[in-house]
Amino acid sequence: MERQQLPNSTLILVFGIISIITCCCYGVIGLPLGIIALVMANKATTVYAADPELYTGFQNVKTGKILAIIGIVLNAIFLIYVIWMFATLGSDGIQQMSEDLMRGMNDGMEQ
Repeated sequence: MERQQLPNSTLILVFGIISIITCCCYGVIGLPLGIIALVMANKATTVYAADPELYTGFQNVKTGKILAIIGIVLNAIFLIYVIWMFATLGSDGIQQMSEDLMRGMNDGMEQ
């Protein structure tokens, strides 16, 4: 019997990678992608455990699951940080801080 690719193994890996890459997007993009990748990885692990000789690509699922967990943690930390920033500084304080940062960067480049 010919071995077939485990369903969604590549997609799980891609979602795990994207969840890490997008961790600085306020947690809005990466957090759902990480959760979706984790759920899909758990389903693929169940399918693989039922008949391991029938499927290939389990390494992609394991790697994608690890990356999804890392992405979820990073996105959750960043989301908590953003919520904390808005709660303590407010939107005006954050805008002022970013303007000061940009002004400092411009002054550094002019020198």
